Amino acid sequence: MTDFLKEPVLRALREAGRPLKPKELAKILGVKTGDYRAFRDFLHALQDEGKLYRVKGGRYAPPGRINLVVGHLSVIRSGAAFLVPETPGEDDVFIPAEELGNAHHGDKVVVRVEHRRRGRREGKVVRVLERARTEFVGTVRRGRHFVTVRPDDPRFRRDVFVPLPEAGDAQDGDKVTVEIEDWGSPTSGPVGKVTEVLGAPGDPGLDVLLIVKHNGLPTAFPREVEEAAEALPDTVSKAEIRKRLDLRRVPVVTIDPVTAKDFDDALSLTEIGDGNLELGVHIADVSHYVRFDEALDQEARRRGTSVYLVDRVLPMLPEKLSNGLCSLNPGVDRLAMSVLAKITPRGKVLDYRIEDTVIRSTRRLTYEQVQAYFDGDKKARKDLRGVADLLERLQALARVLHTKRNRRGALDFDLPESRVILDEEGLPVDIRKVVRMESHRLVEEFMLLANEIVARHLRRVKADTLYRVHEEPRPEKLEELQKIIGRFGYSLYAGEKGRVQPKELQRVLAAAEGKPEEQIVNIVVLRSLARARYDTSPLGHYGLALKDYTHFTSPIRRYPDLIVHRTLRMLSGKQRRPMSDPARYREWLDDTAVLASERERLAESAERDSVELKKIQFMERHVGDEFTGVITGVEAFGFFVELEKYFVSGLVHISSLEDDYYEYWEEEFSLVGSTSGRRFTLGDKVTVQVLSVNKELRQID
Repeated sequence: MTDFLKEPVLRALREAGRPLKPKELAKILGVKTGDYRAFRDFLHALQDEGKLYRVKGGRYAPPGRINLVVGHLSVIRSGAAFLVPETPGEDDVFIPAEELGNAHHGDKVVVRVEHRRRGRREGKVVRVLERARTEFVGTVRRGRHFVTVRPDDPRFRRDVFVPLPEAGDAQDGDKVTVEIEDWGSPTSGPVGKVTEVLGAPGDPGLDVLLIVKHNGLPTAFPREVEEAAEALPDTVSKAEIRKRLDLRRVPVVTIDPVTAKDFDDALSLTEIGDGNLELGVHIADVSHYVRFDEALDQEARRRGTSVYLVDRVLPMLPEKLSNGLCSLNPGVDRLAMSVLAKITPRGKVLDYRIEDTVIRSTRRLTYEQVQAYFDGDKKARKDLRGVADLLERLQALARVLHTKRNRRGALDFDLPESRVILDEEGLPVDIRKVVRMESHRLVEEFMLLANEIVARHLRRVKADTLYRVHEEPRPEKLEELQKIIGRFGYSLYAGEKGRVQPKELQRVLAAAEGKPEEQIVNIVVLRSLARARYDTSPLGHYGLALKDYTHFTSPIRRYPDLIVHRTLRMLSGKQRRPMSDPARYREWLDDTAVLASERERLAESAERDSVELKKIQFMERHVGDEFTGVITGVEAFGFFVELEKYFVSGLVHISSLEDDYYEYWEEEFSLVGSTSGRRFTLGDKVTVQVLSVNKELRQID
């Protein structure tokens, strides 16, 4: 079958200014007669992707030209949904519940925009392009002649009918996965079959497993992927070492959490003769082992990222690679891709090299060890004396880089983070504050610098690759932010062309530091920002106040980093271009950017769900107890409070405020007593009592 490209087809339709028949398109694009059938199949494939839409007369048009929008559904509590368009920056479309058809949360769909009401677009689903999931987790209800499965996800609002022969050994009340075989219609429900019995409620480990299954996350690697990993060598060959810059005699350290098993970044810093320094940021060379479009690569692209749940890790690569061959373990030879930057003691990068290297880590350090050394702990000072000079130099340079980052206006949020402590059976026994130490910031500064250097290098040579981009906040988000921070006496000032620079947001964060409203100001500023994503264009990073930024430093756990490594190896002639046709490769990169961004969001959601689940389990034992907290959100039905001790959020429902009738003052972000004038508003510190915990709905009152 002859290959065709999307962009020429879309460009031809845009320039034509009207829908075109397949033969008209083929003539414009010069498709040969013998290739016409393949071209027509290609148009069908584009329609399945949502890039084209077929209208009357068999003509094709871009969806946007005929009031159609392609995107993913986000179903809300009422049963209605919002379409989040694929095109960045495009407004969401509201879809009433009765206009969803048989589409469900997360599905990729085509929506027709039918009208605008109260300033927002509204529409209906006209086609489902791709199902977010075909399997759901649910609870079995077994009757005499049939079985139904009620999905745990409240956004999937219909029970699944399962014929008895398709129910297997599932018993009433069991948690199962059910695969949808017929999606039904608005008047008839879906039909499916039980594919796996996960266990009975209360079984150890079942709670997090349900989150894994609910999000469709892979737990095991396909056999061919495991076999491909096992076929790789256990050690670095002498032949490969001879091809690389040998840095095995250079003192190199890794600094990671105590629990880390994969080490994909290491640091060196040596003094050179002219009073300057050579900083080495050494990153595991995964691209040497994971080659384009082979089994390992296809699986890594499909996963997109490693997923760090509260009690387990779902890695992007098999253990032999992630914890073994690619991990920069101490005392063993490892292949790396190193950014070697000539840098002044004042943090100015004079020159840099990006080299294929071989290193041998001197020490595997933890954040706590390094921090103890910085704090002057005698035991740590004695234990780390072999790398003391290196740590001193790293500390001094990291402080300089941090100061420079602050001066340019990079945002640094100081929100409290927490870690749930589990016992051997996976039950939560404590929730502890995660202290962000200088040792964390040290590693962060050097990773940011390496990412910036690589991004600038790739932009200057106009390479086809992926960038990590973070666009400016949308004007309406900034207007909402100004309303909230105005309550605390802060104002945003727009510069030229009405733009609010990151340095302006940084000024507000600094002004709130140490004050009662600090936490809420951090939260609302963070909520005002766009979501970072991947793109093939170097659009810059607003939050970091950088023109150039990419992800280079974590190829063991992020697929975009692996692509960046491959790009660098292609530029140096060490690897061939994955595809002979540059235009086809660019389209593949575009698709990969979207996929990687989606997989990242899914991983974040699953990680957050697993932590919240354990927090809710922990709070079950505190029903009736009182805590202090801060109001982080106010709605007509009550206000949300985050507890200071455990960083757990719960709702104080308006019905529990029995001393008055409370009215919602939307402009003031407050609930105000109509008789007493008593006010509950954002940022207020309150004392609350835990009334109840609902594990199924994951709610705390």
